[in-house]
Amino acid sequence: MWTADLLRDRDAILAFLQADRLYNAYAIADLEPALFAQCIWAGAERNGRLGALALQFCGLEPPPLLLMGAAEGVRAILTHALHPETASIGCQGEHLAAVQEWYDWDEPVAMWRMALRPGGAPDEVARGANPVPCVRLTSEHLDQLVELYALGGGDAFSPAQLVDGVFYGVVVDGRLVAAAGTHLISPVYGIGAIGNVFTQPDFRGRGFATAATGAVAAELLRCGARDIILNVAQRNAAAVRAYEKLGFERTHAFIEGLAMLRPVAATDASN
Repeated sequence: MWTADLLRDRDAILAFLQADRLYNAYAIADLEPALFAQCIWAGAERNGRLGALALQFCGLEPPPLLLMGAAEGVRAILTHALHPETASIGCQGEHLAAVQEWYDWDEPVAMWRMALRPGGAPDEVARGANPVPCVRLTSEHLDQLVELYALGGGDAFSPAQLVDGVFYGVVVDGRLVAAAGTHLISPVYGIGAIGNVFTQPDFRGRGFATAATGAVAAELLRCGARDIILNVAQRNAAAVRAYEKLGFERTHAFIEGLAMLRPVAATDASN
């Protein structure tokens, strides 16, 4: 029988996550002290052994909710320990049935987790025969960056990510037209998660986003990151090919999407 409750034991959480480091990379990085303070963790045990984990990150809105481990353990967590009203849920296929008992999905998307292969040299690939000059983005670029991301929805970017992370962009005639950055960086655990990759529609097809992504990955390598990951929609074949040229490879399939707690589930949870 599964039992579920909230967790705060960082060592126990890390021991579970390290079993699948690349899939759990975001969760591992959230063990960094500044990020850990913004997290709600819940675990499920069977026979005294932790077999499933959920992470709600409260630093973004809607909060990401990452589900990991045995499907029945995930079900126990959602039933007894953690079920925010609205969340951007990330889970694997075996978790779908449990999630759908509690949540209505808003167009979930099939995703790839990709990781940089050992020995990859994204800076060299990005330069190629037709180099695209990239600039390191700082707080001086914040307004332009927010404006750029607003064209694509902008809900995965927080200004704190620019302050604490690595961002590169392509500037044309004084205008920021493409950018890539980090969702998070974990110096303690050696993880860098690339995201916020976007190009202004009028400038697509020129390799700008690929170059910016390569520049970010190269900087993360220089800073000593052991694992560099990113997420991309499976249907975005062009982006997948571009990342593969930079030295990334597909490691895990998962599902991601905005979800809202079903009214019946919310009533059950309050009883």
